[in-house]
Amino acid sequence: MSRAHHRNGLALGYGTNGLTDLRLDDALGVLADLGYDGVGLTLDHMHLDPLGPGLFDRVARVADRLDALGLGVTVETGARYVLDPRRKHGPTLLDPEPRARAARVALLVNAVQVAADLGAHAVHCFSGIRPASVGEDAAWELLVDSLGPVLAAAEATDVPLAVEPEPGHLLGSLADFHRLRRRFGDHPLLGLTLDVGHCQCLEPLPPADCIRAAAPWLRHVQIEDMRRGVHEHLPFGDGEIDFPSVLDALESVGYEGLTVVELPRHSHAGPDMAARSLEFLRGQLSAVAANRPTAKASPLVGCAPGPRATARRCPVPETARPRKPSC
Repeated sequence: MSRAHHRNGLALGYGTNGLTDLRLDDALGVLADLGYDGVGLTLDHMHLDPLGPGLFDRVARVADRLDALGLGVTVETGARYVLDPRRKHGPTLLDPEPRARAARVALLVNAVQVAADLGAHAVHCFSGIRPASVGEDAAWELLVDSLGPVLAAAEATDVPLAVEPEPGHLLGSLADFHRLRRRFGDHPLLGLTLDVGHCQCLEPLPPADCIRAAAPWLRHVQIEDMRRGVHEHLPFGDGEIDFPSVLDALESVGYEGLTVVELPRHSHAGPDMAARSLEFLRGQLSAVAANRPTAKASPLVGCAPGPRATARRCPVPETARPRKPSC
């Protein structure tokens, strides 16, 4: 990554989707003043509008602001209504209407160029929910076809894509990410956004083990608290995640991207939540460092041995399946 300074070992960031009550300049200033290393910048109408006039002049000004503040950046594309004021996250890469799919593809292609101009280390995206009128196999074909031009843009700019498994979406799990990865022949610029809370919500492995298994493909990490079987992004301490093990796993696999706090439902208290989140994570990192053996630890069992490793899967119990998606 090009801008994060790793003040705390891991490079810690905060998502602008949790600071939507602030102007972007103010949000970036707050995060820098608090001591964050970077920002997960969601392209949306209230901050950096990807559909507004003069986009790349505005991007240049944001790049200067990031430079002045010393903040790293990941470009995120999970805005709820940026393309359609009536359909959350619509249209998607799976939309049965070709023009609608093309609108999402164009947004992602522009996001890749925005990321290149900002010096971002990755562009985050997700598949979308499979429409009822589209069969599963057909939906996978649409996903692969739709991502083709986006991956071509990534190749032209050398900016990795970071696809996020999102509960309830076609690509909803780590196993689904591996299915997509194989369809693209292990393309080096097709990587993974791992949301730690989503691992707690529905993956068969604990979050720390998910990190180790997915390490070769990690390009972006989102972090928050969450409970098993409930897709609700929670402030740290309000869920069930074992954060020392998570942070230790991220450090032990050598992850160098941003680890971005993802609290999109807490913008009403954004600056305070950002301060509390950073204090929590710093405290957890200090505890991990204090408890780490001074001698070199032996390799961890279950760590992915190389780029062709796949995450282990087991059936998710009915009680662990997510309820009421809230992203």
